[in-house]
Amino acid sequence: QVRLLESGGGSVDSGGSLKLSCAASGFAHSKYCMAWIRQAPGKGREEVATVADDGSTTYADSVKDRFTISKDNAENTLYLQMDSLKSEDTATYFCAADRWVCAGNSMRHWGKGTLVTISS
Repeated sequence: QVRLLESGGGSVDSGGSLKLSCAASGFAHSKYCMAWIRQAPGKGREEVATVADDGSTTYADSVKDRFTISKDNAENTLYLQMDSLKSEDTATYFCAADRWVCAGNSMRHWGKGTLVTISS
């Protein structure tokens, strides 16, 4: 059974940093595309970043040069380092995984999310 458990969310001032983690179990982490998707209050989901099984990454324009996605295949953990945080980054952040699809909103497996709140 695929399980994804996010952690690391919290409240931080604008300009600060946070690092999110997603502990994965029940599947071969290294063979999956994994992603971070966020949903701000009252808004739709937005794909933040993806990392494919070959290690290639993509980022939303809104977070490029501020966020870094990475994964540790040995630990089956996905990370999102978030720097220079802005109030508009406030959202619930979800971890997602899929064996065949590497597009955030279409991915099969999702965690329950972790809330990030940025104070301006």
